[in-house]
Amino acid sequence: MAKTIVTTIIKGIQEKKGENIISIDLRKIQDAVCDYFIVCDAPSTTQVKAIADNVMRLTEEEMGEKPWHHEGTQRAEWVLLDYVDTVVHIFLTPQRKFYQLEELWSDGVIEEHNA
Repeated sequence: MAKTIVTTIIKGIQEKKGENIISIDLRKIQDAVCDYFIVCDAPSTTQVKAIADNVMRLTEEEMGEKPWHHEGTQRAEWVLLDYVDTVVHIFLTPQRKFYQLEELWSDGVIEEHNA
């Protein structure tokens, strides 16, 4: 189940030209908050919002899944979409460089998904 939603989320990000797309497989990390993180960035808040909207639309249309929780859509500097087993982080480019989320979870298996 989780791998399928990961594929759908990545497709949604790619359709709206998200940049530096990675997935982090956290399943082998004890006490990880979820199975997968998907992380990407975009150069404008407009694009961050468009990516988030497209991911939510696509996961609902193709999988019947809505995020359990989402936040950050108003400011669109760091949008979080929580699908329970998979959490999506869509950053404005400077925020991604500042928070370096992938460094915090570097014990996970990181895979790049740039088209």
